[in-house]
Amino acid sequence: MLARMRTTKLGPLDVVIAGGPDREGGGDGPVVVLLHGFGAPGTDLVPLWRALDVPREVRFVFPAAPLTLPAMGFGVESRAWWMIDMVALERAIATGQERDMSTERPDGLLDARAQVLEMLDALDAELSPRGLVLGGFSQGAMLSLDVALHTDRALDGLVLMSGTLINEAEWAPRMKSRAGLRVLQSHGRRDPLLPFSMAERLRALMTDAGLEVDFVPFGGAHEIPGGVLEGLQSAIRRAFPAAEGA
Repeated sequence: MLARMRTTKLGPLDVVIAGGPDREGGGDGPVVVLLHGFGAPGTDLVPLWRALDVPREVRFVFPAAPLTLPAMGFGVESRAWWMIDMVALERAIATGQERDMSTERPDGLLDARAQVLEMLDALDAELSPRGLVLGGFSQGAMLSLDVALHTDRALDGLVLMSGTLINEAEWAPRMKSRAGLRVLQSHGRRDPLLPFSMAERLRALMTDAGLEVDFVPFGGAHEIPGGVLEGLQSAIRRAFPAAEGA
C-alpha cells in the first residue's frame, strides 16, 4: 500500500509523504497535510491521495497521531490526537441525544497542537512547499482548525471533514484573524457521533468571522463519501492554481 511513498519523521510525528513528480514527495510543489481521526491507524487517510485528480506537483503529508490506543478491530493499530470520553459518547448515541462539545477544551489538545505546529515547522525546513492546505477528518478536523487559529502561518485552504465545534470560548475570538481563508467543510446529516447541527453552528461562526466556507452536507453518517472527495479535489485545485500548469 505504501509503494511509491515514503515514511519519515517531521518534528515529533511519524508521517507518510506522497505525491510530487516522483510520487514520494519530491519537488518543490505545494503540500496538503491531512490529519486522521480518533481510533484510526496513522495511515488511514493515505489512500485519498491516489483518489484525487490534482496536479502532479502537489504533495501530500499524512501525520500519525502520537497516542497509541488498544487495537479497535482487525488487529490494526489505532491512534488518537487526544483521548475522548467514551462513556459520554456511548451514552449520547444510546439515548439519541445530540452532544454539544462547544464548551470543552479536551485534555491533550494543547500537546497535540504543539506537536502539529512543530511538524509544520519541520515540513517548511525539509520540503520548502510553495503553498499549504491543512485539514483532517473528525478529530483531525478539529485539530486542524485549532492549529489554524493558533498560528499566523500562511494557509491556502482549510479542510474540515466531519469535525465539530469545541473550545468555542477560545476559537471564536480568533476566527477573525482568518477572515478570507477558504474552508471546505463537510458533514453527514445522519452522523451519530458528531451532530450535524453542531457542524452548522461551526459553519455559522466561521462565516460570521469572514472565512469563506464551502459547506458540503451529505446524506450519510461519519464518513468521506464520493461527493466530499470531489469537493476536496476542487478545493486543492482552487488553492494551488499555479500548479495546474506545472
